[in-house]
Amino acid sequence: MKKTSVRLADGRELIYYDSRDDLVRSEEDPRPLEPVATSSEIRVDRLLGDSVAIASHRQTRTYHPPADACPLCPSLPSAPGESGSRCARRSEIPATDYDVVVFENRFPSLAGDSGRCEVVCFTADHDASFADLTEQQAALVLDAWTDRTAELAELPAVRQVFCFENRGAEIGVTLGHPHGQIYAYPFVTPRTARMLESLAAHRERTAGRNLFDDVVADEVADGRRIVVDAEHWTAFVPYAAHWPYEVHLYPKRRVPDMRALDEPARAEFPRVYLELLRRFDRIFGPDEPPTPYISAWHQAPFRTPDRADFALHLELFTIRRTSGKLKFLAGSESGMNVFINDVPPEDAAQRLREVAST
Repeated sequence: MKKTSVRLADGRELIYYDSRDDLVRSEEDPRPLEPVATSSEIRVDRLLGDSVAIASHRQTRTYHPPADACPLCPSLPSAPGESGSRCARRSEIPATDYDVVVFENRFPSLAGDSGRCEVVCFTADHDASFADLTEQQAALVLDAWTDRTAELAELPAVRQVFCFENRGAEIGVTLGHPHGQIYAYPFVTPRTARMLESLAAHRERTAGRNLFDDVVADEVADGRRIVVDAEHWTAFVPYAAHWPYEVHLYPKRRVPDMRALDEPARAEFPRVYLELLRRFDRIFGPDEPPTPYISAWHQAPFRTPDRADFALHLELFTIRRTSGKLKFLAGSESGMNVFINDVPPEDAAQRLREVAST
């Protein structure tokens, strides 16, 4: 992997991650951009203790542009007769092609002392999806996630790094190009805080046992909800799944974050993850549009006593519950955070096994 960091016209950082070491990234951003002005503010809900990011500047962010104006596609070279410094399409990426690119979000939810938000472009192909990547391409994305986790961990204000992908208009995605995001939070997120509380309570209740280890061991012992059992990774539908189709993916050697993955796990991850994504697209049959999903990496927060006991894992889920129908968060879920799942986890796991690649 070759890493090249450059600056966009407004001063934001952009990083190329290339599979070839001989590539030179010298393209300049010709756009007349003003410096990014943000109004991010973290406020705490005194009743729940949750942190909320107030980011009014995001109201003007790019919303469903046409494909020929996609800001995540490579820039197009100038047409014949035009100035060589001009581009037919001036996107966020100055290069005319790329492997993986990460850049600071122009409309960040978190900025400055409130954290950092980055965009990860998985491929230059606008019409592809993560599931269309080769194993080599997926491995490069994992390298980029790992590198960003390592660099963001060094920022004094950052407590937790969250790498994720939202796929599909039903999820709320406003840019169709295959991409994900990285949030560097200045606090421990509420979901992670609850996991840490459960981790501590389980350790006390069981004379030192690790909750994550026991959850995975129980799923393997039961077997009904196992989706993929690879040499270095285990994927299963959790016993109390919140979403219609939800898979949790764990490395078999517990580690707190991506930086600690060993080489065998890193090498096997692309094959396992791509298989899961491709199965998700086959759940509802060949005539259904691509399955909308959220893919979320859970990593241990920094500078916390339970960090070594936390287990890196990925949670992949869709809001589509059956053909043509979505799972909406209604009163119980949105109002009280009590989920009601219409699909038994055992049935979901069985379906995900049925659509395995042949």
